[in-house]
Amino acid sequence: MNIELSKPLAFFDLETTGINLATDRIVEIAIVKIMPDGSKTVKRKLINPEMPIPAGASAVHGITDEMVKDAPTFRQVANEIKQFLDNADLAGFNSNRFDVPILVEEFLRVGLDFTIDGRKLVDVQRIFHLMEQRTLSAAYKFYCNKPLEDAHSAEADATATWEVFDAQLERYSQLGNTVDSIVKVIGEDDIVDFARRFVKEKGVEVFNFGKHKGKPVLQVLKEEPQYFDWMMRGEFSLNTKQKLQEIFQRNMLKKG
Repeated sequence: MNIELSKPLAFFDLETTGINLATDRIVEIAIVKIMPDGSKTVKRKLINPEMPIPAGASAVHGITDEMVKDAPTFRQVANEIKQFLDNADLAGFNSNRFDVPILVEEFLRVGLDFTIDGRKLVDVQRIFHLMEQRTLSAAYKFYCNKPLEDAHSAEADATATWEVFDAQLERYSQLGNTVDSIVKVIGEDDIVDFARRFVKEKGVEVFNFGKHKGKPVLQVLKEEPQYFDWMMRGEFSLNTKQKLQEIFQRNMLKKG
């Protein structure tokens, strides 16, 4: 193992009904948790998304309505998954823009606040794009010198991501061998909300969409308070609404 860990590093991959953070659901989750002593624990679950799986999604990952009709819902396994990920940093392939946001949204949907505070997020795709610029199957062939079997099976993809990451550490000495050193090289997203409806500019949250794009969120809420209500009623992700509420409440506390 080419990395020194001070706490577990959990590589995970999701298969879903689609890519909309607000409306799509998980149908499969696989987690490969690497412990500081080098041991590995794998958890995989099919999930009943409580909605039809579109044919286009099934064509990608091979999971059908029939396969998940007797599977547990996310609500039924949420605590188990949350406990499995306790005290672990998170890693995946394109995970910062897809897997982590979808997972956080599912937890919020069942009333669990799965925070990323205190966790490092290692997106193996960012290392790959920084160093080589390709896809997971190509990355696996390039770094591990073998074809990726069962691509788009969550467990196969999560395991492949871990193997690619381990090979990257062996190849690129400049990454170092700790999570902190890796994040220092590849950078760390300054995330406001996972849907990127807000971004930070010089430490200030600003809108990243619509008619107020580029304007500070607090400024808009003061000048157009009805915009808050419009967003809270709209089809935005729960995580986006949660962050909007936090910004709003912070402003109210300052007033007080």
